[in-house]
Amino acid sequence: MEEDELELAAGLEAALELAPAVQAAIEQVFPSQDPLDRADFNAVEYINTLFPTEQSLANIDEVVNKIRLKIRRLDDNIRTVVRGQTNVGQDGRQALEEAQKAIQQLFGKIKDIKDKAEKSEQMVKEITRDIKQLDHAKRHLTTSITTLNHLHMLAGGVDSLEVKAAQNELGQQILADFEEAFPSQGTKRPGGPSNVLRDACLVANVLDPRIKQEIIKKFIKQHLSEYLVLFQENQDVAWLDKIDRRYAWIKRQLVDYEEKYGRMFPPEWCMTERIAVEFCHVTRTELAKIMRTRAKEIEVKLLLFAIQRTTNFEGLLAKRFSGCTLADGTVKKPEVPPPSTNPFLEDETGTETDEIVIEKSDMDKPKKPKVPDNPFHGIVSKCFEPHLYVYIESQDKNLGELIDRFVADFKAQGPPKPNVDEGGAVLPSCADLFVYYKKCMVQCSQLSTGEPMIALTTIFQKYLREYAWKILSGNLPKTTSSSGGLTITSLLKEKEGSEVAKFTVEELCLICSILSTAEYCLATTQQLEEKLKEKVDASLVERINLTGEMDTFSIVISNSIQLLVQDLDAACDPALTAMSKMQWQNVEHVGDQSPYVTSVILHIKQNVPIIRDNLASTRKYFTQFCIKFANSFIPKFINHLFKCKPISMVGAEQLLLDTHSLKMVLLDLPSIGSQVVRKAPASYTKIVVKGMTRAEMILKVVMAPHELPVVFVDNYIKLLADCSTDTFQKILDMKGLKRSEQSSMLDLFRQRLPAPPSGVENAGSLSLSAPTPEQESSRIRKLEKLIKKRL
Repeated sequence: MEEDELELAAGLEAALELAPAVQAAIEQVFPSQDPLDRADFNAVEYINTLFPTEQSLANIDEVVNKIRLKIRRLDDNIRTVVRGQTNVGQDGRQALEEAQKAIQQLFGKIKDIKDKAEKSEQMVKEITRDIKQLDHAKRHLTTSITTLNHLHMLAGGVDSLEVKAAQNELGQQILADFEEAFPSQGTKRPGGPSNVLRDACLVANVLDPRIKQEIIKKFIKQHLSEYLVLFQENQDVAWLDKIDRRYAWIKRQLVDYEEKYGRMFPPEWCMTERIAVEFCHVTRTELAKIMRTRAKEIEVKLLLFAIQRTTNFEGLLAKRFSGCTLADGTVKKPEVPPPSTNPFLEDETGTETDEIVIEKSDMDKPKKPKVPDNPFHGIVSKCFEPHLYVYIESQDKNLGELIDRFVADFKAQGPPKPNVDEGGAVLPSCADLFVYYKKCMVQCSQLSTGEPMIALTTIFQKYLREYAWKILSGNLPKTTSSSGGLTITSLLKEKEGSEVAKFTVEELCLICSILSTAEYCLATTQQLEEKLKEKVDASLVERINLTGEMDTFSIVISNSIQLLVQDLDAACDPALTAMSKMQWQNVEHVGDQSPYVTSVILHIKQNVPIIRDNLASTRKYFTQFCIKFANSFIPKFINHLFKCKPISMVGAEQLLLDTHSLKMVLLDLPSIGSQVVRKAPASYTKIVVKGMTRAEMILKVVMAPHELPVVFVDNYIKLLADCSTDTFQKILDMKGLKRSEQSSMLDLFRQRLPAPPSGVENAGSLSLSAPTPEQESSRIRKLEKLIKKRL
């Protein structure tokens, strides 16, 4: 029995061996980790795996039961599958029969579709047969129409050529008639067929325009042939001094033409104007040629004479003709811009000797557009432009002589007298210079608006600068020290206690006169620039720039104001020096203002009214003078105030009274000594109040008790808002504190300083407010001390 089972197992094992590909496919479809499902299953190894030791045989019954259970489940599964496959064959046959029926039905439908397609194809053939016939008919019809059009064009072309030939023949006949009536050589016939020629001109109007142009060209050439002979380059009458004869000749010719041939040509041909225009072109060419040949003989008077006569002739043409034929020539009639409705536009028709208006309000007015009323301008005179350098050189020489005459007149006549009623005297040479400038500008613009105007502008710039330096800056009174600098002489005089030299009334008036003249030149130069830009060609406007010259006059104004400030400032120096040398600790009572205050006020009352009256026409510069004086005097006063040490309580009160007196005088400075009281400008008042209030705060800090150091330091920081240890040191010196006391005060001061803002170093030199004028001039004062010590 066991042998039979082994044989059966071996047979089954042999029967169950599958091909590797089949086995791989089964594993891919039914993956399993069970050893019983492996193709290389080994029963012995499997049993050894289940029972690896003898002790494991104790569970053999349990293992056998599990295997039997698994066998029964496999048998059930196999049985179910086998039973499920019993009806597969019958179902397959039924499905095959149904597929065969469906195929038969499909063949039937395909046959029907094929039959319908054949019928459709037959129908399409019938339709396309008709369309092809229509296409052939359309193609033939298009070809016929094109042929007919070509035939029509050919017939029309033949007719047109016949007419054209007739017109050409008629045109040549008309030209021959004119050649016969007006031969190119010889004199004109006194009596030609004028009626026939007049009709011929009317016929030429409807022929080819070239026939008309040929008639006009030949007639004008024949009419001007005598002119070319009479005024050949080698003839005496061809030179510029006899240029009038050229224009007299054409006038006679135009009168002769009007009498003899005026009615022969149609009016729309404008033959009189055409003759005049061609004469201008020929004259311009001939004059340019002869001037190139005899350029060395051209003088200014001769050139201006020729230009004047030529421009007069061009003006005569503008009165006589409209300029309608200029479109055919080199000169075109410019378009006239629409008239402006602004009644405030400046009129350009004034005489050459009119002065340029200098009022600032006129600078802001819109400029009237230039209206070119002469379409013939430049048609002849253009030839003189290459030779205008002679005129420019002449103006350069004349202006140089004019400046030299101004210098000589100033030296001979001396400075202008004070002119208080008119608010200061402007040098008369200034007006003379700009009147001459305008005359040159107008004259040159009539000659040319191109490069010569640029050259003239360069000459203007040159002599504006010379006038500024030779006449204005060169005549300013000289001082012993310049602004911001010192000389040994001034320091020695101050050390010796001598009075500083002051300007006389005449010198003050001269400075004010030069300042007013510089302001006049500044405003007038700006208007001169605008006028030059109006006169010059639009393409050259950017090259007109007088900014440098205006800056030069601004420098003269600034220097003049600085001289006035220096003079008054230097006059007050002895009084301030006297203030710093007084024994303020010995003052026993407070009285009226101190003598040094009276001295300062006296100098102010002497200078300021003279300056104000002579600058009445330039109030803004008088205001600048007041501001600059305040910015110079107040820091100097504070600096001398620090030198007043030690100061007693009574002395500080006296100084506070003096400071208040000076403050009131400075606030009243712009109108001091004037019958008309005007409110001082806000900008000036702000400077005085800020500076003198600082001086008062310094004295108030000096008067404050210092027994409580913390209170004193806080009071100082509150009143002065100045965190500089130098200033605090000066305050302590004024109070007369000992060095030991000062040292403790300084340490406390550094401790009580407010914290500096982030990113700011050197908190000890930090100021809570903007830099004061005193701080700005501190370096100069230190330099003064150093030089004085060495002397």
